[in-house]
Amino acid sequence: MKNLKKVTAALLLAVCSTFFFSCSKDKDPEPKQLTPGETLASTPWETTNAKNNKGENVALNDANVSNFVGFAYFKTGGTFTMYNLDNSPKMHGDWSVSADGKTRTIVAKNDVGAVLFTRVVDITVLTRQEFTYRIYPNSNDKTVYFDIIHTPTTHTEPK
Repeated sequence: MKNLKKVTAALLLAVCSTFFFSCSKDKDPEPKQLTPGETLASTPWETTNAKNNKGENVALNDANVSNFVGFAYFKTGGTFTMYNLDNSPKMHGDWSVSADGKTRTIVAKNDVGAVLFTRVVDITVLTRQEFTYRIYPNSNDKTVYFDIIHTPTTHTEPK
């Protein structure tokens, strides 16, 4: 009888514990599905790698990719600032991402707001963990390209 009470108590404790913990666990809601533009604006980005059309790593100081290396801050209002890895200013202006997430456009501006250039790039990856776009040294030859790979950073935007 004594053993039956112990077994019953143990079973009751196990059932209650299982019920309590399964009921008390916070059910994490599914993360909000972000639009491509919201995804790009969700974090500051740092260029962390580049690859050529053969999938080989390319040094970030290589002349083919060095102009695309730095920290990027895309604001939700459609403006951006970019800095070189030494925190020196690179450019600023306006940005957008196509609704389908396939292209990103930046319109670089000077300090009085005049347009310096517009660049549209193909996006190959756009998630909360990675932003990669493709550049073509010769726009008429799509077989030679470089993928510029960015990952989120905690780097504070320089002032």
